[in-house]
Amino acid sequence: MNLKQIRNAQGLSVQKLADRTGLHRRTLQDIEKRDDCLVSNAILLADALGVTMDELCRSKNDEAVE
Repeated sequence: MNLKQIRNAQGLSVQKLADRTGLHRRTLQDIEKRDDCLVSNAILLADALGVTMDELCRSKNDEAVE
């Protein structure tokens, strides 16, 4: 998950992102630490950050399975 990188690139604090999503600050910290979250939370985060789910969730090393 690329949450922390995207958040930092946009100059957002954890608290500002929490305000945008309605998620608790601690929830966001846990997501960044675990590098994992519920799909419903990922949708909120992607919308708040203006990125796709793919950009948020897929690592650069992931390749599509053909």
